[in-house]
Amino acid sequence: MTPWNGAEPPPVPPMTAAAWARALLRGGALAVVTFGCLGLLLLVRLIERPLFGWHRPVTPFITQFVCRMAFVILGMRYTVRGQLMRARGAVVANHASWLDIFALNARKRVYFVSKAEVAGWPGIGWLARATGTVFINRDRREAKAHNDLFEERLKANHKLLFFPEGTSTDGCRVLPFKTTLFAAFFTEELRDILHVQPVTVIYSAPPGEHPGFYGWWAEMGFGAHLLKVLAARAQGGVTLVYQAPLRVADFPDRKALAKACEEAVRTGMADVSAET
Repeated sequence: MTPWNGAEPPPVPPMTAAAWARALLRGGALAVVTFGCLGLLLLVRLIERPLFGWHRPVTPFITQFVCRMAFVILGMRYTVRGQLMRARGAVVANHASWLDIFALNARKRVYFVSKAEVAGWPGIGWLARATGTVFINRDRREAKAHNDLFEERLKANHKLLFFPEGTSTDGCRVLPFKTTLFAAFFTEELRDILHVQPVTVIYSAPPGEHPGFYGWWAEMGFGAHLLKVLAARAQGGVTLVYQAPLRVADFPDRKALAKACEEAVRTGMADVSAET
């Protein structure tokens, strides 16, 4: 994935003694909840997997609890608009930050589609594997294998979540959607039964901070960005806008579907921005 470099990163606030105290307090609480529940999830999965296979009737609720608690611990506002899709299918959203994973999992039980190298990241990789993330190599030669895996997971009624921009941004814009992964929805067995729900993720910066405060892009280090968020004296918020689901069979091909999803996500961002 090529990092987006379309804007200058915001300045990093100085770390005062109070900032370090906030970071340690929030970070410690977040670590206890996250890794404590990860241990519980792995234990439950030992029973769940042999009984239900790809189906996960219990463990997604543990993931949701962790993600909801993350915003409580951080002190961030969390707002949801629109209705969750009940039909079988996938979810697509714009991508601004590692916080997107918490935001999107907190409201809806989803399984992320992520680049393969994330599986090797310390901490995050363990969490991603445990929660059922689908890892892919962005290689056209592996497209058939990816489609087969997506089809298997979608048939198990998993809501797969894609970030079609292919990279993260400052959260103030929506990049053109890449169309490759949309091809998986157009197989003979899936096209007539699937829907895709576009979701807009919109961050509100803390008072007085750069609009892209929560965005994670370019060459920003994960540790430094995490520390900045944990140390913030006042926090902002995140709003999710769930748009009307789109029926795959109503579109002639992956490019048309990707374009419609992109336009829906852009509309959500424009509508919320016009209110602020």
